Amino acid sequence: MSEKISFNSPEKEAAAQSGDKYAGSVLDALFKRRTFGIKPGLDTIRALLFQLGDPHRTFRAVHIAGTNGKGSVSAMLASILGKCGMRVGVYTSPHLVRMNERFAADGRQIETDVMMSLLEEVEEAANKVSERGGANATFFEITTALAFLWFRRIGVDVAVVECGLGGRLDATNVLEEPVLSVVTRIGLDHTDILGHTVGEIAREKAGIIKPGRPVVVGAMPEDAGKTICSIASSRGSRLIRAQDAVCAVRLSGDLFGQRVRIESESEKYGTVNMKLAASYQLENIALAVSAAEVFFESFGVSIPAAAVREGLSSAVWPGRFMMTESGELADGAHNPDGAVVFVRALKDAGLRGPLTFVTGMCADKDIDGFMRIVSQVCGEMFAVPIRNPRSENPERLAARARAAGIRAVPASSLSEGLRLAHERTGCGPVPPVVCGSLYLVGELLEMSGSRH
Repeated sequence: MSEKISFNSPEKEAAAQSGDKYAGSVLDALFKRRTFGIKPGLDTIRALLFQLGDPHRTFRAVHIAGTNGKGSVSAMLASILGKCGMRVGVYTSPHLVRMNERFAADGRQIETDVMMSLLEEVEEAANKVSERGGANATFFEITTALAFLWFRRIGVDVAVVECGLGGRLDATNVLEEPVLSVVTRIGLDHTDILGHTVGEIAREKAGIIKPGRPVVVGAMPEDAGKTICSIASSRGSRLIRAQDAVCAVRLSGDLFGQRVRIESESEKYGTVNMKLAASYQLENIALAVSAAEVFFESFGVSIPAAAVREGLSSAVWPGRFMMTESGELADGAHNPDGAVVFVRALKDAGLRGPLTFVTGMCADKDIDGFMRIVSQVCGEMFAVPIRNPRSENPERLAARARAAGIRAVPASSLSEGLRLAHERTGCGPVPPVVCGSLYLVGELLEMSGSRH
């Protein structure tokens, strides 16, 4: 197995490169592109892909947008399609520990040497675009082009592609004719870019719906649902509500997995033993199964029931309600909507509180809303920094937790927060809970040595 490069934060990435065989290489150029920030729009990515021979036009795709659940749905759907004998590529973001995580095919992450070779090719194309008067490609536009180029090279039968931010102006929205689109539950997040109401955000997410192509949607707030329905209707797209098309019932579960009975309008799939343990995955299971059925319906055939069962039972998505090898329960919940389903999942697993949390968050998130919700189960919190320039100061984070009724104190690092949390919980059956940011979860997984 070739090495994998870990770059979880700008500071760590710079340090990791020194002495690495790729130091001073094309990675430097990629990292510098982060200074270009987020530039919604498709002109640059289209120019970049044209320079590369339009690789995105060479494979079938399922395009996924939404606020919460995109990654889980992508993982489950890809696993189901893979069990049908197809070669499936998956492009997701962000990564938790290694950039390789963003690019996968047949359940395996891209090899570093391959990734670096493709990155050189994409960077060369991006430089040509800018030399000819085009805009500088952003970090995400480069990685999107890399994914599509790789999918063409390895000949995937279908690519499951997750939007990075929004949908309408997201770089992945160059996919003009996906087999279908999927929109997961929508909530308030990235309001500075996408809008200040769920209706406004839904309009951006629904931008991936293509004329005449079906769209599968998850459970939605009323305003978001109306917006998506209106856009689908205007584009002649059949809209399938996953919660109406597929029923997923939790029969039992703990911190390590759950048993789920699944049936749709056309098939009884029976009971599946899932590695994905959170009860909030029921909604995502319905979305993934519904999307898989619609995918096959588009070609006039029925999906093999065994493929659905086997795909779901083998699906994994790290950092979501996951027990680490060092004994923490980690989850990437980082906004109020994510907190709601996370708290429900804790209660469904028998953890009703008071629990000990280790939490770090980005300062631009709805921290107060998040704290109000987790205060239902969190008795004590150790507030820690995250490895991101947008990290909220631990002292301020602790103060905002206390305002929500949580006993909270700051800690200087994740390591210190974990030490203090384990001192509180001891060797008992209730683990410390680590949540608040995917950046925090990524750091934890790296420290704990958990597989990802």
